[in-house]
Amino acid sequence: MVSYKDFERVLLEELQQALGCTEPIAIALCAAKVKEYLTSDPRDIEVYCSKNIIKNAWSVLVPNSQGMKGILTAVALGIVGGKASKNLRVLEDITCEDIERAKKLIEDRVIKTHVSNVTNLLYIKIVCKTDSEEVTVEIKDCHDNITYVEVDGKVIYKSEISDKENCTEDRSFLSVRSIIDFADNVDLKDVPKLLERLDLQIKSNMEIAKNGLEKGYGAKVGPIIKMTSQGDMKDEIKAMTCSASDARMGGCSLPVVINSGSGNQGITTSVPVIVFSQRENLSKERLYRGLMVSNLIAIYQKYYIGKLSAFCGAVSAGGAAACGIGYLIGLKEEKIESILTNALATSGGIVCDGAKASCASKIAVALDNSLLALEMAKRGIEFEYMDGIVGSCSDKTVKNIGKMASEGMKYTDDKILEIMLEGN
Repeated sequence: MVSYKDFERVLLEELQQALGCTEPIAIALCAAKVKEYLTSDPRDIEVYCSKNIIKNAWSVLVPNSQGMKGILTAVALGIVGGKASKNLRVLEDITCEDIERAKKLIEDRVIKTHVSNVTNLLYIKIVCKTDSEEVTVEIKDCHDNITYVEVDGKVIYKSEISDKENCTEDRSFLSVRSIIDFADNVDLKDVPKLLERLDLQIKSNMEIAKNGLEKGYGAKVGPIIKMTSQGDMKDEIKAMTCSASDARMGGCSLPVVINSGSGNQGITTSVPVIVFSQRENLSKERLYRGLMVSNLIAIYQKYYIGKLSAFCGAVSAGGAAACGIGYLIGLKEEKIESILTNALATSGGIVCDGAKASCASKIAVALDNSLLALEMAKRGIEFEYMDGIVGSCSDKTVKNIGKMASEGMKYTDDKILEIMLEGN
């Protein structure tokens, strides 16, 4: 039987602090785990990644790298200065000396990358050889899920349970109704660890948003929205959220609390709810409950979409944030379901072509649409059953979107990667 502890477990599992885009960080984590078993310098490093990992790590700046990008940078920094014990904050302590050593590994062409034709959407394997040893480390299905370690032909570690089971708790009990019931009724005194994690999300994600707004990373999407704003709350929500993405995609060294394996989704799910709550002077308890709704509705959608796909996660995260805001203003379950249906029915076709500066502008589009979906729902307007992929209820619509993303967009993903690798 499902209890409120099940909801708490899901949130604690998904809301982790990570430094930088999670795909190159997962690669760096794999490399840092290799480093733990090396006693001499690498002379050959073979990196095998699934298509989705390559797509998302291809163009994004790596934090603490002095402006370097991509897979080679992630591998090189992970293997010279990464700390696997820090998990998704693996590159937190990188030094200038580490950067110079990483550059030399890249210049000497020690690192070679390969597309791995595996069924796992999230897959990384690194095989490293020195003059006297060979180390293999593998990550599957979740960004920090190390499933295999081999040193000089001897298996040091191998996951004994299925990768997906090792990676995630069951999510099938999630629905808009069950999520709202949890947010309404959970006694906050019973979930101190969850409140601590939500406090970390508030602190981390707002700190990087303010940093991005002040410093203007990348394409400066957030600052441009702020500059051209009329000062309304909608523009403030977009400016702060997009600035956080600007900073994260631009190599900012501040960590974020992720959602469903993604920093941009963690930002988009949380920052709008926090900004709204602050502007309306809502209580901390009310903010906690609003964040429970937004985070869980994002996780609920990604359970069917998959952690990595050709479907832009800003869409699902933006819809979740609007649901969280709807909850904060006292909308009932039916209207929160309408928000989600309206959002997915409109912007459900934005593709993910990797992590990069334009993610911030996609977040702006997703939030524009999701806040419109909220205004429609407030007025009792919802797209009807069989309007395209709209289902008979919001839960059916979520599953329809998941089917489209996880099954229908596989070929799209292949073509996106093909275009990126052609370099045209």
